[in-house]
Amino acid sequence: MDEMSGQSDMQRGDFSHRSALTWPGIIEAYRQYLDISPEVEAVTLFEGATPLYRANALSELKEANVWLKYEGANPTGSFKDRGMTLAITKAKEAGSVAVVCASTGNTSAAAAAYAAKASMTCVVLIPNGYIALGKLAQALVYGAKVLQIRGNFDRALEIVRDLGESGVATVVNSINPDRIEGQKTGAFEIVDVLGRAPDYHFMPVGNAGNITAYWRGYRDYCVNSKRSLPLPKMMGFQAAGAAPIVAGRVIEQPETVATAIRIGNPASWAGALEAAESSHGLIGSVTDREILDAYRLLAQRESTFCEPASAASVAGLLKTAIEPGSTVVCVLTGHGLKDPDTAITQIAVPDAVDATYASIARELGLD
Repeated sequence: MDEMSGQSDMQRGDFSHRSALTWPGIIEAYRQYLDISPEVEAVTLFEGATPLYRANALSELKEANVWLKYEGANPTGSFKDRGMTLAITKAKEAGSVAVVCASTGNTSAAAAAYAAKASMTCVVLIPNGYIALGKLAQALVYGAKVLQIRGNFDRALEIVRDLGESGVATVVNSINPDRIEGQKTGAFEIVDVLGRAPDYHFMPVGNAGNITAYWRGYRDYCVNSKRSLPLPKMMGFQAAGAAPIVAGRVIEQPETVATAIRIGNPASWAGALEAAESSHGLIGSVTDREILDAYRLLAQRESTFCEPASAASVAGLLKTAIEPGSTVVCVLTGHGLKDPDTAITQIAVPDAVDATYASIARELGLD
């Protein structure tokens, strides 16, 4: 098969990934693989079925078949929607009227949106001054009660855990197992489109729920369902200033331009290590400079605008030796407009010129 271009002939799930008219959201598409009763009505915004497309420039650079799984195409602009549809559905089934989460941004947007869909109250705790404004705006517009705390994400999550244990609200952070269960469907879609699992799967690691979920997804779909083997090497990358798994210790004051992965004590630390070790992959780190270089490369050579944290997967690929001809998937976890402030720092706004042909021709070097 030429670079896996014959996707229409490959095994797919029960629903077409190419038609918005027939895609029902991940719960209905993959209900038989999820921990949910057949009769439960899904709270959905028709998440999932996100694009998986070949990255020609990266493929040439790495002498491999590199694919980008663009999760920024989900309803609220990030992969968090996959876990949130299941978490909110199960919370509603259990009779909850309120949900709560700590967030660096994407979780808050998804929680607020799905809670609004389910007519539930949503409370969000965010670290003061450490959330991209695009994400904060989403949570507020969806109607969430947002509180900024004088502390980092890890402290916010501690408080959220206490609120959950007190019965005030259902916690919908990735410590909620339903979140991981929903997020694993990203792996299902990759297998459906490629017809197999990739050789390498690169992704950002922050709170570490996503790498945990994808590894579970590949195992469930490929092993338990007797689909194509072998399983991929799971290659997770943290930002160098927020790399507790790499350092082997909690980072008290994590710092990175990639706000979505600015986390010093990941809730799914053990799951990330298990994914890397069991798959013969790794958990590594990339610098902010490497992240921003990959961020610009994706925009300028692959026409893909993602948030900085997403680019950690590609930054990791660029610094990792892989076997030529390998099939590689890089997950891009969120849309670039999630963090417009960082985008603005990466561009130079041109000065105004006179509105004349001569002025324009001079600027273009045509005079």
